[in-house]
Amino acid sequence: MSRNPENREQFRPENHPSDHFLLTTVVGSYPKPKWLNRAGELAEDEESKFDADDLHEAHDDACRLITEEHERAGLDTVVDGEMRREEMVEFFAHRIDGYEFHGPVKVWGHNYFDKPSVVDAVEYDEPWLVDEFEFTAAAAERPVKVPITGPYTLANWAFNEHYDTEEDLAYALADLVNEEVEKLVEAGARYVQIDEPALATTPDDHAIVGECLERIVAGIDEEVRIGLHVCYGDYSRIYPEINDYPIDEFDVELCNGDYEQIETFADGQFAPDLALGVVDAHTAEVEPVEDIKENILQGLKVVPPEKLTVSPDCGLKLLPRDIAYGKMENMVEAARQVEAELDAGDISVESVRAPADD
Repeated sequence: MSRNPENREQFRPENHPSDHFLLTTVVGSYPKPKWLNRAGELAEDEESKFDADDLHEAHDDACRLITEEHERAGLDTVVDGEMRREEMVEFFAHRIDGYEFHGPVKVWGHNYFDKPSVVDAVEYDEPWLVDEFEFTAAAAERPVKVPITGPYTLANWAFNEHYDTEEDLAYALADLVNEEVEKLVEAGARYVQIDEPALATTPDDHAIVGECLERIVAGIDEEVRIGLHVCYGDYSRIYPEINDYPIDEFDVELCNGDYEQIETFADGQFAPDLALGVVDAHTAEVEPVEDIKENILQGLKVVPPEKLTVSPDCGLKLLPRDIAYGKMENMVEAARQVEAELDAGDISVESVRAPADD
């Protein structure tokens, strides 16, 4: 169930050239400048004179740079590319009382993940993202979206050594996320994205995620846009259940799978807005504008233009930076062209939605 179908319009830029508006954004992560990675290495080197204050300044500089890069590409809502974050669970686990780290765990192949353990009741201490948001908002000329790793993933991707069940842990974390969102809203945030990649790997727990979301949005003004990002997986195992989630937008990764699953949502009953990945975060090549336009039309099979958000499939941090920028720039250009063609009547939503054999 959509919390407020009207809260999307606040992100329409002034003097937008078209009557139609496809909201353009990014999922979150973005390639770090090479010098920032070097700065992190220097800060960890005991023999280096580069200290924590220097690293903080480097993070500030990178956040300004990437935020400006997003704006230069034309995005309607921007993030700082998560320049201050590393892995999506570790960042938050370091900031939540009750978590401990005991070293990396091998997860696949030769890849390791610094998987934390929950050894005590999780508690909220200092804000996690408020300073980050306020800095980015001050640097940006466009609205800033805030991605937060969701409580189900924070629970599922950790060892539970305290709570009776993982479900209990997820609900406790959801209450903490609610506190954080409240503080972000007080600081001026109007667009929050909850990232739950673990849902795609354990879809039978969709009811737990639904309850987590109910706790997260409790008391949050409906003018604040709440998105849910779930990358990869068999979406048919969580649809139509997601229609009951208290969200404004459901963000899916379908470009990498050539939209084989788009029909899962094209039953005419899809309730939230659709945030559709229209460029592939896994390929190091920039898709042509015409190809991206065709991908955008896939979204119009599910929702009308006023309910469609356009984004990359997932975070772009593993791509070369010039490729990531090219994808964003072409994605925005494709969206603006589709808007103009919708205005002119050159694209008919009805014909896009018609079955192929009609």
